[in-house]
Amino acid sequence: MLKLNQSEFEINRDKEKCISCQVCVRQCSNDVHEYDEDEGTVLSDNSKCVGCHRCETLCPTGSIKIKQREPEFKSNANWTAEQLKNIYKQAETGGVILTGMGCDKPYPIYWDHILFNASQVTNPSIDPLREPMEIKTFIGRKPDRLEIKPVKAGGRIKSFKNNLGPQLELNAPILFSAMSYGSISLNAVKSLAKAAAEFGTFYNTGEGGLHKDLKIYAKNTIVQVASGRFGVDREYLNSGAAVEIKIGQGAKPGIGGHLPGEKVNYDVSTTRMIPEGSDAISPAPHHDIYSIEDLAQLIYALKEATDYKKPVGVKISAVHNVAPIASGIVRAGADFISIDGFRGGTGAAPQVIRDNVGIPIELALASVDIRLREERIRHKVSLIVAGSIRSSADVIKAIALGADAVYIGTAALVALGCHLCQKCYTSKCNWGIATQDPYLTRRLNPEIGTRKLLNLLNAWSHEIKEMLGGAGINAIESLRGNREHLRGIGLNEKELSILGIKYAGEAW
Repeated sequence: MLKLNQSEFEINRDKEKCISCQVCVRQCSNDVHEYDEDEGTVLSDNSKCVGCHRCETLCPTGSIKIKQREPEFKSNANWTAEQLKNIYKQAETGGVILTGMGCDKPYPIYWDHILFNASQVTNPSIDPLREPMEIKTFIGRKPDRLEIKPVKAGGRIKSFKNNLGPQLELNAPILFSAMSYGSISLNAVKSLAKAAAEFGTFYNTGEGGLHKDLKIYAKNTIVQVASGRFGVDREYLNSGAAVEIKIGQGAKPGIGGHLPGEKVNYDVSTTRMIPEGSDAISPAPHHDIYSIEDLAQLIYALKEATDYKKPVGVKISAVHNVAPIASGIVRAGADFISIDGFRGGTGAAPQVIRDNVGIPIELALASVDIRLREERIRHKVSLIVAGSIRSSADVIKAIALGADAVYIGTAALVALGCHLCQKCYTSKCNWGIATQDPYLTRRLNPEIGTRKLLNLLNAWSHEIKEMLGGAGINAIESLRGNREHLRGIGLNEKELSILGIKYAGEAW
């Protein structure tokens, strides 16, 4: 059949520099490069390249350059090159176009249109190198007020009259997002788990169950209960520090999950309790949840199963009516809510869903925080937000908009070496992250991965302290929901209203 699509990338090889060492041949999992024994040279097939840049990175002589090809279709503002290529592809295959990672459409990134405040004369800044800065964060439901047990004169507070409830203690307001063993390699999950344990935060199992090698990190594990119930039993629920019910995911709101059978090896099948080689499909809905009352019943059941010793949260996608949904979840008894924006990453999602469904996390977070404050139930739940948190500046702005903490997923994978080639669903990740191929997974050393993640968390923590100090704040709790520290730029009145912030230049 005649193929109408052109190759997406072009491989330029400098023949004078190339020594035909075949490193590129051995390193490419997509069979792009091939050694011609008769000619003694390496040949490359542009049509197979996914743009992961591994061959370019590891080439010892720097002879390879990967470039994205400019589309050579006739210019048309409506029928863009991407629209044409997708139609050509579906005409050839008759299938749904899958993609990985988050939405890459040029929609507004509101973090980049929000500016943070700084102290000047009347409110002096704080030097985080010389003065204590508190960025420790607690995730969980808080009582209406704390009643302290009486203490003797000069004594220290040791306990409260009322029950505070189970809390997650984070050394910084950053957690690792839900990424299941199966969608990513065991070495990648080990890197996340060990980094979380050493830093003092948490990682999330995703919907893939808990591998036996990860049980040593139980105190820093959030276990997830998704619609497929993969790997879920009483032991699993009690193996983590918290339980999260997954209702939705930012990259694919309203639909279920799908792990291709190619990724379901013996270890994955054992962990998920499904047959080896079979597709792991999570239904779109939980078949026991069709109302807030049903959700409350599941939250109650999970708290019963864990003896009320662990916070139970709910993860939802950022959708149009996210604020009233969040309000209902609080009233259903959730201790925390995770909200995933439409730029959230994924191992596999229909491209049409990823690029056209959901709303930005910035707008969702602001609307939820404002709604819960108006209903006077904000203290009853912690808010964790996700969906393309790219830097410490995004973290600070998210907290000022009302978040208690953030999940990072794509940023963590980039720290491990991910180059966002968006082909996670093929299980051919050249960097050993989104694959179960034993030859490829060995490319990611979990000890090195842990060190990189710790470096990232430590760097962001230092920057968060610097920004807090610059604003004259010495505790992260004082920033939560404090929109007066934010100003918008390049935004219209409606956007400013939803975000609940003033325009740059407006006084207090």
